[in-house]
Amino acid sequence: MFGLGMPELIVILVICLLIFGAAKLPEIGKSLGKTISEFKKSMSNMNSDKTGDEDKKEDKPQAKK
Repeated sequence: MFGLGMPELIVILVICLLIFGAAKLPEIGKSLGKTISEFKKSMSNMNSDKTGDEDKKEDKPQAKK
């Protein structure tokens, strides 16, 4: 996808380990996972609201002029 292979991912992981330390990495991963899941939930709610609005528009009969 972005051209990242296994060596690049290992280098990124080592850099994160050096910057944040071993104790903080699980906390960072947990908060990142929660953020991603909340984002997905809000996007699905937005999409369902959008399709719900379209269904309501289709149900209304259009006035003839």
